[in-house]
Amino acid sequence: MQRLIFEYSPAFIILCLALGLGYAWVLYQKRTSWGFTTNRILFGVRALAVALLAFLLIGPILKLTTNQFEKPALVFLVDNSLSVGEVVDSTKYNALIEEMNAHAQALREKDYEVEIRGIGEGNDVTPGEKRSDLHGSMRNVIADYEGKNLAGIVLLSDGIYNSGPSPLYTPLRIPVYTVGIGDTTQRLDISIRNVAFNKIAYQGNRFPLRAEVLVKGLPDQEVTVAITQGGKQIGTQSRNSGNKTLLDFDFQIDANETGMQRIDVVVNQVANESNTRNNRTAVFVEVVEGKKQILVVSPSPHPDIKVLRSAIEKNSNYEFHLHIPGVIDADPALLQPGKADLVIVSQVFDPEGKTFPVLQKFLGSNTGLLLMTSLRSNLRQFNTSGIPIVFEGFGQKDESVPAFNNAFRDFSFSEGLPGVFARYPPIAVPFGKFTYPPDAAILLYQRIGSVTTNRPMLFSWNLSAGSGSNKIAVLLGEGIWKWRLNEYADNENSDSFDEVFSKLVQYLSTAEDRRKFRSFPVQNEFSDAEPVVFESQLYNDLFQQVYGNTVDIELTPEDGNVQRYSYVTSPSGSRYRIGGLREGIYKYRSSTEVEGKREQVSGEFLVTAQNIELQNLTADFGLLKKLADNSGGKFYRQDQTSALVDDVAKPQVKSLIHTEESFHPMINLKAVFFLLVFLLSLEWFTRKYLGGY
Repeated sequence: MQRLIFEYSPAFIILCLALGLGYAWVLYQKRTSWGFTTNRILFGVRALAVALLAFLLIGPILKLTTNQFEKPALVFLVDNSLSVGEVVDSTKYNALIEEMNAHAQALREKDYEVEIRGIGEGNDVTPGEKRSDLHGSMRNVIADYEGKNLAGIVLLSDGIYNSGPSPLYTPLRIPVYTVGIGDTTQRLDISIRNVAFNKIAYQGNRFPLRAEVLVKGLPDQEVTVAITQGGKQIGTQSRNSGNKTLLDFDFQIDANETGMQRIDVVVNQVANESNTRNNRTAVFVEVVEGKKQILVVSPSPHPDIKVLRSAIEKNSNYEFHLHIPGVIDADPALLQPGKADLVIVSQVFDPEGKTFPVLQKFLGSNTGLLLMTSLRSNLRQFNTSGIPIVFEGFGQKDESVPAFNNAFRDFSFSEGLPGVFARYPPIAVPFGKFTYPPDAAILLYQRIGSVTTNRPMLFSWNLSAGSGSNKIAVLLGEGIWKWRLNEYADNENSDSFDEVFSKLVQYLSTAEDRRKFRSFPVQNEFSDAEPVVFESQLYNDLFQQVYGNTVDIELTPEDGNVQRYSYVTSPSGSRYRIGGLREGIYKYRSSTEVEGKREQVSGEFLVTAQNIELQNLTADFGLLKKLADNSGGKFYRQDQTSALVDDVAKPQVKSLIHTEESFHPMINLKAVFFLLVFLLSLEWFTRKYLGGY
């Protein structure tokens, strides 16, 4: 639809016409050498041209209104998990998918937009997904169609979910039509439901392992669980199930050898058991030599110490010690360099100087340091103690929010973590400018109000003094306890806070790596459903990262068959992904040529199997019925889907109309320009041709 509007009153159109007629009358009222008819035509052309020019001066605007019709959309969400593929015959499954495709086509003919997708990523509906997250899959559909005309979801599933919340808790604004597939028959089965164990154990100790065994349809059954390690049976227990459906088997395992240890848990097969693939599982325990010692020194108790302790003690590889002179005294041996792996000084440089003697011992040693200021800290003592931080002013404070430095590279963080820190409340920081080491790696900047300053809040560097060198980090601020509480109030967890400070503790407590070649998996444990990712870094004599080297990687699984890979590093490609690895412990050796010399590093990582889909194969149609009833949909069995198309189309969901308006000043239209050029050119050429001037 088109409509003409004006910047000024439309009454000016009369004036524009009068101006055009008057101008043409003045020009053509006298005698001419051409005929009367030609004179009238030229009079009209000039009047029209002048009137049009005047008309454009009053700002006419052409308003265009366009309507777009969005058809109602319907999504067929297919449960393509392993549990479906294990129970449903492939021929029947393919026939069902073909039937759904036919239903989808019938709905398209009724003016529906139809999409068919699996519960995993992409549109592949072949059974193979290793987890069933029905809640998350429906949430993804709703998110993808946010603001669109989504009319409903058709869910084909066995009703089994083993990841995420129950689909009954999914917030729905549209009906869900459920189609039950699979077998609801209760099977005779004994399965390992869960294995509870410590992921880290210490050499020379014993660690507990509990196997939870689920018994279905087999009362008074003798159940035997065996534990094997390295092909050798190290424990076995038998128990009669009686009337119980869940049995616990507790073992104590010796941690003799360091490194990653595989422990197999096996439930002996019984007669008439329908599924034996869930009778075996493997767990992996890392046996280490000892815990790292983390010492916190403070002149007085402080809530910041409490949140640090909570973050540190999440990692069972750390042992926390607190020293408050005159209140809590730590082991004197820990107060000497060489025993503690990291020393954290809270409220550093306190006015009474309670913690300075301890700090002085560690400055210049090889022990990592984390110094945390408070409003009472004597900031002058940084420089006088040999720490190159100099403040221009003293005694005043500011309120600052942490802002992540995206260029920080000493260690990495989870995606989305900077956004969590940006929502933290402000803490008290020293006011004013200060100087700090130019080679410092800045993790957090200070953001005051909405302005991110160039003043760091948390930064680290290597401090050389005396005969030693410290990895040292400084946190300028007091009140980080607010951050952890704020995150828990928002998310019901403190994972982001704990991740940052746990990784900072790990970085500071680890001896500096001066190797020119480093190659490592980005995490210690991967699932067999994801690729193993290696990162390789090469440095020159100035410890600047260089690229273009060929890195060779050898993987040796437990069966001893070596697998070889190689790739060339680049600024955009320092990582290499290896997919398709099966469950087990893999030893790796990476090597490359550095300045004519062959350098290599080695280590190990773990790949775990995702077999959760095989734990339960009994379809839950009751859940599907309740989901359909709660959302205003309907439940169908596999052989009842013929009525699906009519039931889905019955609500007669109409297309949405999206209206878009656009405004085009007529003075900018090319058609108007060419019309003016044509009128003026016609008049000019005619007058010239007839001998006029």
